[in-house]
Amino acid sequence: MTNLLIKLFIKDKENVENQEVRGKYAMLSSITGIVVNVLLSAFKLVMGIITGSMSIISDALNNVTDAGSSIVTMVGFKMSQKKIDTDHPWGHGRMEYITAFFVDILILLVGFELLQSSIEKIIHPELPAISNITIILLVVAILAKLWLFVFYKKIAKTINSAAIKGTAYDSISDSISTLAVLISAIVAKFAGISIDGYVSLLVSIFILITGLKAIKEIIDILLGQKPDPEYVKSIEEFASKYDTIQGIHDIMVHDYGPGRKIVSFHAEVPANSDICRAHDIIDQMEQDIYDKFGCITTVHMDPIVVDNEEINTMRKMVEDIVKEKNDKFSIHDFRMTDGGERINLIFDLVIPPEENANLEKIISELQNQIHNKDPKYHAVIKVENSYV
Repeated sequence: MTNLLIKLFIKDKENVENQEVRGKYAMLSSITGIVVNVLLSAFKLVMGIITGSMSIISDALNNVTDAGSSIVTMVGFKMSQKKIDTDHPWGHGRMEYITAFFVDILILLVGFELLQSSIEKIIHPELPAISNITIILLVVAILAKLWLFVFYKKIAKTINSAAIKGTAYDSISDSISTLAVLISAIVAKFAGISIDGYVSLLVSIFILITGLKAIKEIIDILLGQKPDPEYVKSIEEFASKYDTIQGIHDIMVHDYGPGRKIVSFHAEVPANSDICRAHDIIDQMEQDIYDKFGCITTVHMDPIVVDNEEINTMRKMVEDIVKEKNDKFSIHDFRMTDGGERINLIFDLVIPPEENANLEKIISELQNQIHNKDPKYHAVIKVENSYV
């Protein structure tokens, strides 16, 4: 069914890097979500009113918020497609994240409202009038939500959308909450016991937890979270294939919305390279990375000495000392100045952000270890944090 809808409504479906195609995927997911959730909420609301079941009414209102979420997501995608302008040179892609944030706030508000209603139902319990038709319709609702989960997840993966991914997991949580309502209905029908208020309470708590998790994900993106390690690894492997490139470091990835990443890094080249040729290679690499990964890339060229045996030996010694200290540490931009009685070993030390509290201690211990190898060695260390 999912593949059929995509085939019917999205031309050029494979070209997911194209913003217009992404917009069509988003529109399809939003309209599908609106239609399914409006139908489900209408059925459940009617069932809840007829049977007097607060848990079914709660589940119906949850579907109403899902329909509203799809509308907000659709508007957000539409706004994110706006072209760049003077005030927004990187486009409006983050509008997708902002609208997802508002959707998550809406989920929390509904959760709090249901929590209050559930407590009132627990204080004043009533036995709902459940029929076989009610049970059948609840089973159908669960199956519909499971299909929506599969549908959303496929589209989210296809176009790499955080907003639709959140909607997918909201759908699976809805399936679980409706399952709880179904259990409540079966208990009421066959055991004559009302657990309606308690089930409604569980549904509301489940909604609140889902909303809080989704908000955290979006806030992390907006604040600037660590990029996907596989994405970084792919760029590293791609760059290492170019002639004269000895290695890369200081990678930064800025996310301005899906399909709008800005990447920068330092590329090490032999110090005796032809500077014009090295520049041409790096220019070509920047263009090739854009073609393959769809990101604008800026590369800084770092010349390093690779044909001096003494410098290579010193670099290896320092690397071993640093790794022995902490295997998460690394070095780059290694240089050596030999003044005869004093040899300065100059390098940048990359450490995880959580190690900053002991920065002076780390530097002092490394300097002492290097100095102990030979009193002539003096380490000049500049500390950096990794952004990946």
